[in-house]
Amino acid sequence: MSTTCHKLIALTAAGRHRQDCRRLNPETGFALVSAIFLLVVLAALGAYMLTFSTVQSTTSGTDIEGSRTYWAAHSGLDWGIYQARINSAAYACSTGCVMTTPPCTGPITVSPSATNLTMAGYAVTVGCTCTPSCQANIPIKVFRFTSNACNQANAGSCPNPAPIGTSYVDRELTATVSMP
Repeated sequence: MSTTCHKLIALTAAGRHRQDCRRLNPETGFALVSAIFLLVVLAALGAYMLTFSTVQSTTSGTDIEGSRTYWAAHSGLDWGIYQARINSAAYACSTGCVMTTPPCTGPITVSPSATNLTMAGYAVTVGCTCTPSCQANIPIKVFRFTSNACNQANAGSCPNPAPIGTSYVDRELTATVSMP
């Protein structure tokens, strides 16, 4: 213990000055420093947990949007395949797919087309390319579908080259179908 003495002068109720000599303890104030350190560590831990929770919530929301966008793109593929197989007389990609006469000789005509759809609030762009071909000297049409869905369309089509914010989600699926 330190032998240094600090004199404190206190005014008593009677108006007399009183001198008080106290010895300094080198451990005085250790509890205050420890408490402040503990508060700073807990505040930092709380801020980290808040940030982690916010990021986790945002990631979860984006994951759900990604799944919904995937299924919108999948529906776009289904729509395109249906149009080529069932509604081929009215589908631009199918009607422009011309085989030369006689079949399987000469040049072929490739017919590209794209259609913009909206499915459950998601924009879907379905692109189609039809290439006439031959297999075993039998003429067939080979359709290549590309379905691109997004949650922020650009003039009704996807993908959006300039999305707004960090919540933009885009999914692209392709399928190839051949039929006579």
